[in-house]
This record gives sequence, C-alpha cells and structure tokens, in this order.
Amino acid sequence: MSTKNENTLVIVESPAKSKTIKKILGSNYTIEASYGHIRDLAPKGLGFDIEHNFEPTFVIIPEKQKVVTQLNKLAKSADTVLLASDPDREGEAIAWHIKEVLKVPESKIRRIVFNEITPKAVREAVENPHEIDMLKVEAQKTRQILDKLVGFKISPILWEKLKNFRLSAGRVQSVALRIICEREDEIDKFVPQEYWKIMANLEKDKFPFTAELQRIAKGAKDEKLEINSEEEAKKILKELEGAAYKVKKIATRNTQRKPQAPYITSTLQREASSRLNFGVQKTMQVAQKLYEGIELGEDGAVGLITYMRTDSTRVSDDAVAAAKEFITYNYGDIYYPKTPNSYEAKKKANVQDAHEAIRPTYIEKTPESIKKFLTPEQFKLYKLIWSRFMASQMEAAAVKNITIDIDAEGYIFKIGSSKIEFDGFLKVYTDEEDETPPQKHPDLKEGDVLDFISLDSTQHFTQPPARYSEATLVKQLEEYGIGRPSTYASIITKIQQRGYVEKLEKALKPTILGRTICTQLLEHFTKIMDYKFTADMELKLDNIADNKANGVKVLNDFWKPFEKTLNAAQENMGAVVIKADVKCPNCGRDMVVKTSRFGKQFLGCSGYPECKTMMPYGEGKVIEKTPDEETDVKCEKCGGKTVIKTGPYGKYYQCLNDKCKARKGIVVSSGVECPKCKEAGRDGELIQRRSRYGKYFWGCSKYPDCDFVVWSEPIKEKCPDCGSILVKKFLKKGNFFACSSKECKYTKPMPEEE
Repeated sequence: MSTKNENTLVIVESPAKSKTIKKILGSNYTIEASYGHIRDLAPKGLGFDIEHNFEPTFVIIPEKQKVVTQLNKLAKSADTVLLASDPDREGEAIAWHIKEVLKVPESKIRRIVFNEITPKAVREAVENPHEIDMLKVEAQKTRQILDKLVGFKISPILWEKLKNFRLSAGRVQSVALRIICEREDEIDKFVPQEYWKIMANLEKDKFPFTAELQRIAKGAKDEKLEINSEEEAKKILKELEGAAYKVKKIATRNTQRKPQAPYITSTLQREASSRLNFGVQKTMQVAQKLYEGIELGEDGAVGLITYMRTDSTRVSDDAVAAAKEFITYNYGDIYYPKTPNSYEAKKKANVQDAHEAIRPTYIEKTPESIKKFLTPEQFKLYKLIWSRFMASQMEAAAVKNITIDIDAEGYIFKIGSSKIEFDGFLKVYTDEEDETPPQKHPDLKEGDVLDFISLDSTQHFTQPPARYSEATLVKQLEEYGIGRPSTYASIITKIQQRGYVEKLEKALKPTILGRTICTQLLEHFTKIMDYKFTADMELKLDNIADNKANGVKVLNDFWKPFEKTLNAAQENMGAVVIKADVKCPNCGRDMVVKTSRFGKQFLGCSGYPECKTMMPYGEGKVIEKTPDEETDVKCEKCGGKTVIKTGPYGKYYQCLNDKCKARKGIVVSSGVECPKCKEAGRDGELIQRRSRYGKYFWGCSKYPDCDFVVWSEPIKEKCPDCGSILVKKFLKKGNFFACSSKECKYTKPMPEEE
C-alpha cells in the first residue's frame, strides 16, 4: 500500500511520540495519540465467558471515549490509517483494539512497526505496512484473561479469610512476592559464623603495603588457612613473632577483558539501579521519553534510543557500521576489533529476538553534546546507554594480573594487583569493579626480604544473604523465566503499592501482611506459586504468538485444575489471624492486625476484650510504638521533665507536663561544615535529617536558606582530587571513603574499625 500524496492518519500511543514522527513524515500525515489502551475487559464480573471458550467482552475505557470520538473523526477524513503503537505484543493488542473501534472500512487500516524513531526506520515502516499480527494479539488477550482469572477468583477468598482485607493476588506478582519472602526466611534462619583475618603491614624501600594471610605451607602441608576463633588467631600471631618476610613467588597472567553486550531491558534496569539509584519504574519512564523524542533545539524532537522493552542483544548492520566509523575516527583503529563483536542471544527458549538491543539511534549525538537539552535524569540514563553500546563495539582491554606470595615461617601472605596494559572499551565505559581502587605495592621480585612493621588480627562474621533490590529481583525473575521485559516494572511496583513489600533504602523487605499472604498462597495455591509452572506458562504464551499453541486450549488446561484448587481453598482455608512481630505494651500478649468497621487496619491486642490496647498500622507494615527514653534534659518552655520519643522524622524531646507538651527535635550533628554555607560566609553544618518517606540523609542546619544535602554520612576530610567532602560508603566489595561529587571517582579504603 502506498501512502504517498495521500492524507494519512498515523495513530501512536503517546503525544510525545507524535511530535517526533510528525517532524519526520511532514504535512501529508496527521499524527494522533491514543494515550495508551482504549479498551479493557468489561468491569462487571470476569469480562469473559468461561463456558464459551473464554470469549472476552471488551468495552471502551470511560475516560477514553473522547479519544475514540476524535480518532473516528480523523479516520473518516483520511485516505489511509496507519496504526503505529509499540512493537511488542501489548502494542499489537492496542493496534487491534483501535481497529475494532474505528468506524471505517478495514481496507483503509494497516499496521506499521519500528524499533527506533528515526527518519529511515519510520519511512521504511510507512512504505511497508502490513496486517495486524493476530497471533500476538491472541497471546496478549490470553495473558490478560489468565491474569484476570487468577486475581478475580483468588482475591475474594483472601478477603473472606483474612478479615476483610481488600487484598489482591496477581499471577506473576505473587511469585515475585514468594522470591522476596523466601530470601527473608533465609535471613531469619541465618547463623553467623566467626572468622578472623590476619594482615601483615610490610615495607620495601620505604613503600608501605599490606598483605593478607591466606595459606599455610609447612613440609608436605599446603592448604588454605581458615581461622575460626580468637584462640587460633593468637596462636598464629605467636608463631609469627620474629618471622622474616620474604617474597616467595610472583605470578603474572595476561588476560583480556571483553566488553559486555549492549543493554536489554533487564540489564538496563539493574545498572540504572546500582549506578544511578533509579528504581525500575523510573528507569522505564525516563527511557520511554528518550525513545519517543526529546526537543533538541533547532533539530526539533529527536528519538534518542531504540525501543527499551527487549530481551535481544542483536544490533543492526547500520548501527555496527556507524559505531565503527565513530570509534576509529575518535579513538583510533586500535580501539576497533579486527572483526565486529557479536552477542548471541542467551540459549533460552523464552528469549524473543524480534527487536534490537537498547542503543543510541544517533551515535554522533554524544551525551555531552546534547546535555543542555536533557534533564539530569535523562542525561544520566542516556549516557549509560550510549557508553555501554559504544563499549560493546570496541576492542577488549588488555590486563596484567599479578599475584605475589610472601612467606613467613611457612605462613603464606598474598597480595594481588592488576594493571591495564591497554584500555580498549574502558575508554568509554567502566564496570563497577573498575571503580574499586587497585591495591598499591612497591616493585617486588622473588627473593626480596621485606621490612616488617606490624600484624593486625580482626574478627569478622559471615553475613546473611542480602535482601533483593529491585535490580536483583529483576535478575532473579529473568533467570527463572518469569515475566517479560514489558512486565518487570509493573510487577515490582504492584507488590509495593499493595503493601506486601516495603523498600528499605534499596532493599525489598516483605511486610507482615506480605509474608502472611505468601504463606496462605503457598499452602492453598501451590501450583500458582510454583516457579516452573509460572515460567512454563510464559512459554505457552510465547507459543501462542508463534502459532505453536492455541489460546483457548491453554486457558482450558489451566482452568479445570485451577477450579478444583479454588474449591478446596474455599473449604480448607480457615480464618487467618495476622500476628504482628510486636507485643502488647500493656499485657505482653501478641498484637494482631484487625480491621475496623470503616475498613481501616490497626493493631489490636489478641487478649481483647480483656485488653483493649490498640496501635497504628499502615501500608502493610507495623508502625512500632517504641518505649519512651528517660532523659535529664529540661523542657525549654516550662522547665519540666522530658522523655525522648521517636516520630516519623526522627527522635525528639517531649515535655511530660500535660499543660505544656512542648517538643524539640534532637539534632545529630556530623561535625562537618556545610561547603555551600562556607562559600556564602554562613556557619551551617551537616546534620542528620529524615525525609517524610523515612529515609535518613545529611542536610544543612541552615535549611531552608541552604539546601545542600548528601545521602551518606560525611566526614571532615576533603577529597584530595576535587576538594569536595568525603562520605562513608558501605558496599559488598568493601567499605570506603568516597567523594560526594558524582563527577569525581576518588575512593580510599575505610579503616577496619569504621
């Protein structure tokens, strides 16, 4: 179908995208947005007829009626209608729904798709329209019906059995909740194991360095050394008294560090979380804007990245060629590999390879060159995407790894270091491990006798497994084959919105309500909560889209055993009492979650009616009532006695005089001058504060006159590289003092006692 010299209506999902496409296609094209979905399953009942092959009833979403009217008006006056919703199953379904409500001949309506909003991609799509892919639509409809079936049937049982909590049990969200709850169980059961480290502080030619004791090699004995008690550590220290320290062996190994593949949805979400502190939902919102188009001055609206919901690492030939030209021109031929890097899709049945990886659409638009047009968040994410893609096309880095064994009376101390011989892709992109400062030591050779300074022994304990963050949960979902790129953000958002999970810093912790729900679902809906079953269902949905399975059969195969499970749960699930991990402050019995006649949740004593103690409860978690702390501080207003209480913004003094009840916040000072105030001639200092969301940070005492903040505890020492203040960083790879400036990468190890 040719659309040249015709009045063509192009229907997209968002107004932002319409601006970018309008600039590309010109005046013969009218671009209008549907603002996402326009129809949904009928709100009354299930919205589909189980007895008649799950036939769905779709209705126009009430608030979209005006949109539908406008689309019909434009469609009637157009020669051709092109449906240009996103290039995935959900986008295909949106296109089909639009076609169904347009009151024009079907012959006028065609479908176009593109993975990037560039002149070439959009024009090629317009010149090659096609029919709507009804297999993808069927797969999406099946998913929608399946999810409604689970939620609509399980939720009322939970409402009845869990004291009228208005709960919801999503098919995939419930499995994500299980993952989080099982990790919490591991943490609860974890028993710390003691171990000790012995470090030797040595020197060569007045160059001090530290080596760690790792092995014992005496006679025929050569094994890894584990020190499990203070007594063992003291025994070794005793044996090392007066020992000579000598370089026994130096091993050098040259390795290559190859670049990683360009981002897919899950890896972008993980890196944006760890590097930029973006939540999964925020990452996708910012990426959506970069994809749809950003106003770049005289250039107008420009789509800066390819479609951001993908699990393919494939890259187009045009993008590879453009990357080669940019790399060789800007960095030199040695930075481009002899043959272009390629990244095969993971050998998993659930990988969809229809899209490309996430990459910049215009390589020459470097992050710095367009920074002034982007918000800080857009710039950070675009820079991450641009750098990762460019690195993926570059030569590997050459690394020299050195391991040095130091012998002291048969005890082997080790130090290791690495040196970048050729930076390769590291020219534009560094992994997190590259940000760890390398260990420094003098030039050593085998046989060198070292000067002994001291020995340090320190006690440590093994740590429980870390709670999932949004990023690591996405990784786990991906490894299990649960969910798809378009669903990760909504899965994680919903379990938090429902009060099943709370976020503590970056960690996802199940609430009392969440753990209770998970326990009941595991007991009574075992199959729904099974990882393999959920992953297999994803494969069946994929098979529907690939014409390898029938949607009605998939639903029937699910419904028949599920119906029996529902009946059994209704009969066997008793009333569930949600016990809070809090004792009644008056009688010592358990507090339980209750619901008032107005639907409000609160904590009440399980000894009711003998004990009528109540405490607040919200968002699926207990707002604990902490005991008041006695203090000698007098009330500044009346001179009466005060106690220390804890409120939503931290601790404060509360006057005990009923006629006064004055309050005064307790200031926790860092002792660090506010750098912004210092420049302005003020005497502000950084004090601990708490946001309304419960997160602690360090802000200026002169607020609101000064808005300087840092999110980690500051220290008095300044960064030697840029002069900014240093803050404490506690990471898996170690504890460091780090520069508070995001542009500066200075770090140094934190002393053990910190």
